[in-house]
This record gives sequence, structure tokens and C-alpha cells, in this order.
Amino acid sequence: MKKPIVKNCLKSGFVVAAASSGSGKTTFTMGLLRALRQRGLNVSPFKCGPDYIDTQFHRVASGRESVNLDMYMGTERHVKDVYCRYGALGDVSVVEGVMGLFDGYDNMKGSTADVAVALGLPVVLVVNSASTAYSVGALIYGFKHFNPQVEILGAVFNKVASDSHFAMLERACIDAGVECLGYVKRMPGLEVPSRHLGLTIDNARKMDEFAELAAEAVASTVNVDRLLEISARPFQPVESDCDKSPSRSPLTVAMAHDDAFNFVYAENIAALKRNARYDVSIVEFSPIHDAALPDADIVYLPGGYPEMYAEQLEANAAMRSDIKRFAESGGRILAECGGLLYISDSIDGKRMCGVMPFECTMNQARLTLGYRLVHIVGFPEIRGHEFHYSKLVNPDALASVAEQYNAKGQKVSTALYRHKNVFAGYTHLYWGETDILKLWNL
Repeated sequence: MKKPIVKNCLKSGFVVAAASSGSGKTTFTMGLLRALRQRGLNVSPFKCGPDYIDTQFHRVASGRESVNLDMYMGTERHVKDVYCRYGALGDVSVVEGVMGLFDGYDNMKGSTADVAVALGLPVVLVVNSASTAYSVGALIYGFKHFNPQVEILGAVFNKVASDSHFAMLERACIDAGVECLGYVKRMPGLEVPSRHLGLTIDNARKMDEFAELAAEAVASTVNVDRLLEISARPFQPVESDCDKSPSRSPLTVAMAHDDAFNFVYAENIAALKRNARYDVSIVEFSPIHDAALPDADIVYLPGGYPEMYAEQLEANAAMRSDIKRFAESGGRILAECGGLLYISDSIDGKRMCGVMPFECTMNQARLTLGYRLVHIVGFPEIRGHEFHYSKLVNPDALASVAEQYNAKGQKVSTALYRHKNVFAGYTHLYWGETDILKLWNL
């Protein structure tokens, strides 16, 4: 039975965007999330696009799960549903954009602006003011008028050198017809720590310290009260249609989660728990520290940094042996990117699980990234994202069981491998709208 729908209420919600990457979106977003948390507000953080690292940073800053809003991997209806479901849990919704405001996989399609228009959210423009002053007025004016469907709510300047510098920036903003909401000073230490070190205990501590520093900077020179006031919009939670069977069968998914494996889309896990036919339980385990797999019907090995922990993973021979035994006995496994490396024979000479006959290396590997449309025989079309620096030395050791295409519809060489009931590949699949259990005909 559906829960009753809550009537419209006013709730602050907005998108944090910029003219380009490197403008300070993440710095401002993390500072704002922590500053709102310090006020006692429950914040619902979101990230435009397929990024699974910034969402972890959001969680550190806000104390709440951050969720992806992606207009390529999900339909517009799905994106709206995700925003409404998670937004209903907080007092304020903060959506961090990706790249420049209008940069999508096909012009504006899939861009931050695309998400903002679909959700009816206003945009706060973060402007990198290093080495410029009154000229930013032209940039702001252009962003305000480029697409009338996109509401530019206000601007915040980043890397401001002095009060006199801000005075010129503020004047330019006013003359461009956009409200100035404040600025963030240029200061030592206010640079986001490396996104590619993983949320180890040490790096999580550094992220927490960074969030505190960013919050202090934002709270001191950004008019947060005004931002919350002018971003208030009618908000109505929408309940998803999910006709669950009254007698769902129990099913346990064991998910790897530790320093080596943590690239997970929150909505993937939520979709499993909403499954109409199975009562799914998620049990986390650590391939680094645990000696054996928990009892489970399916094992999920998400992406992460196994190459950084190859020595520890190799040392845990008991876990590697247990995963190999599970796979060879017909156990169901889904391994994505870092998970693929882990169930292969080796990573740069370090022994792994040996389920798949691949040798993996980080040597002379180049970045491979992009959206993927995946066609698997006997399974509905599914989308995802590929992002990795590693490569397989012998990629033809197994044949692919799927064809994959990029966002332009061009076929790519990315493979999806199968051995018994084990599926593995570099693509991080997004199944927020897909019953992934049907991959095994469940």
C-alpha cells in the first residue's frame, strides 16, 4: 500500500554550478553542507552525473547519504523520483553540479543545467575570480541569458584576494542583473584533497578537517540566510510505484565495502531493497580484513582501489580462496571495475582470486572514461559509466557476453565477461530503474 502523499510545502533547494571544472564547486558545496549541518539542519546532498567520489565527500561534510542525479543513466522521471524521495528526508536540498553548467554528453543533454530544468531548481553560480575583476560581469550576464529555462538565482565568488577585489566583483554581478550572495577568500589549505586517494581512515579525517575549514570560510562571507530564503520552492514528495509481492522470498546480497571497494551508487542499493519479488538483505564484508564470505545468494564486488591494497588483498588468502570456491560452485557474483581486478589472476604480479583468467596492470595504462549503454543477451538494456586507469594485459582471454556503446551511440571495445554465474567488467552499472537480479534469471 502506498503511503499518503504529503501536501506541498516550501523547502530550500538549489543547484551549485560553475562555468567550468576547477572553479570551486566542491569546495563551496562541502563548506555549505557542513555549515548547514552546524546550524542543526538536515541536508539532502546530491551530485549531478555519474561521480561516485564526490558523493563520499558530501557524506563526510553533511553526515547524510549523497545520491547521484544522472540524466543519461536514468530517465527524467527516475531522476525526479530520486530527488523527491531523498529530498523529503531533509530540510534543505543541495545539488552539486558536474563540469560547466551547460556541459553534457550531447551539448546540454545530461548537463547540470538539464538536471536543474528537469527538477525546477534554481542555480547558484560559483565564479572563479582569480586573475579577474569587473570582467566577470560579462560571464555572469552570459550564463544568466544563455538559456531562459535555467534560473540563475545568484552568484558566489571563489578565490577572492581582498575586500577591494570583492567590491569590483560585486559591482559586476549587480550590473549583470544577478544577486551577489557573497564570496570565499583565497586562503591556504582551501583546496580539496586528492579525489583519488579513497576514503581511508586517514583521508576521511583530512576530508573532515577540510569540511570544517571550508564551512568557516563559507559561513563568514556568504549570506547563507539569504540563499535559503530565495531558494525556497514548493516541494511535494512523490511515492514510487512499487507493487511488492506480499510473500517475497528472502535473498541476501554480500557487498564488499572497505578501503579497497567503495564506489557504490546509493540508488543501486535502494533499488535492491525495493525489489518487488525478493526481500533483499545487504550484508557488508571486507576483502581486506575478513577471513570468509558471509552466507549470501549474491556477492557484489563494486569498484574502488584494489591496486592500492593489492598487497593486503593478496595476503588474505582465505578470502580469495572462499570467493574462488563460491564462484566455481555456481555462486552469483557481479564484479565492477576494481571488482574485476580482484577476481582476476593478478594485479601487477600480486595474486588475486583467480576466478577470471586476466592479468591486470597499472603500468602504462591511460584513463578510459565515458557513459556506456550495455546490451546483454537475455537481459534488459542497462546503462552505466566507465572510469579507470588500469588495463587487462590479456583482454581476449574470455569473450565478451555484451555489446557496449558510448553516449553518441558508437560501439566501444569495453567487454562484459562471464564465467558460470560470475559477471565482471569495467563498467559501473546503474540499476536504479532495472531489476539487476534478472541478470541471473532470478
